[in-house]
Amino acid sequence: MTTTDYSAPLIIQRADPYIYKHTDGYYYFSASVPAYNRIELRRARTIEGLAHAAPRTIWRKHDEGPMSELIWAPEIHFIDGKWFVYFAAAATTAFDQNGMFQHRMFCIECDQANPMGNEEAWIERGQVNTPIDSFSLDATTFTLNDKLYYVWAQKDPAIKGNSNLYIAEMANPWTLKTMPVLLSKPEFDWETKVFWVNEGPAVLHRNGRLFLTYSASATDENYAMGMLTCNDDADVLDAANWTKSTTPVFQSDVEHDQFGPGHNSFTVAEDGTTNLMVYHCRNYTDIKGDPLYDPNRHTIVKPFSYDDNGVPVFGKPVPYNYQ
Repeated sequence: MTTTDYSAPLIIQRADPYIYKHTDGYYYFSASVPAYNRIELRRARTIEGLAHAAPRTIWRKHDEGPMSELIWAPEIHFIDGKWFVYFAAAATTAFDQNGMFQHRMFCIECDQANPMGNEEAWIERGQVNTPIDSFSLDATTFTLNDKLYYVWAQKDPAIKGNSNLYIAEMANPWTLKTMPVLLSKPEFDWETKVFWVNEGPAVLHRNGRLFLTYSASATDENYAMGMLTCNDDADVLDAANWTKSTTPVFQSDVEHDQFGPGHNSFTVAEDGTTNLMVYHCRNYTDIKGDPLYDPNRHTIVKPFSYDDNGVPVFGKPVPYNYQ
């Protein structure tokens, strides 16, 4: 497979992309919309088909309260026969505590076989609470040995920076069972450009290991991806079992005008074997105002491989190939 098998970008103005291939043969797509005011899904039989699939709004922000502003990074998951979407939301667009946005993490659920129904098909499970009441976002889940785990980004007022990565086991898809474990905090130069950030975790389980990618630094051209690794027979709730890469595993490619790739997810191609990484990227650096409000972070899908040691190799961002 070559990187030109999918249009690049695949879907314009969709940041924080997540693609899930379900057992029904469909690909399901969720991402942040530029207005940050709703959650929409797409589905198609092929990756390329997602570009042309009609979006279906499944949830809209509230008029007021903690789910009324800045709806960020929805992820669709299928857990124990039901659909769940995790997302972050805030009560205000203002910078309040610690001079930051005030997001918390939330969950909605659908028990229908087809999650593409109307908004009434989804029920709110409310906030996913953590012991520290602070800025938190970008939740994802994975199952290992019949246990459900939650990985997310959160601000700890005692630690310098905007967000760190945490993991906990879940009692159910919207409730933590164990205390959070700190897996990573911004510490390297490439993680601390403009902002000290670790966010956007994604989990890949291959070759006897868990690979946890994440995004770091400001959301402009400095955005880059890092990776943590843990053996799948080790205790994932013990931070000592995770090894952190000291250098980025995916970053801007100036030669091809690909800037700030990140907030990725993983899926497989139509052949059922080719590994795919899904991420967002811009093709310019001259951003007017806050990069978060610039709509042109586009969804891109690229294949990746593994080296002789079974470690993923992501290569470089895909140059635009649309006509």
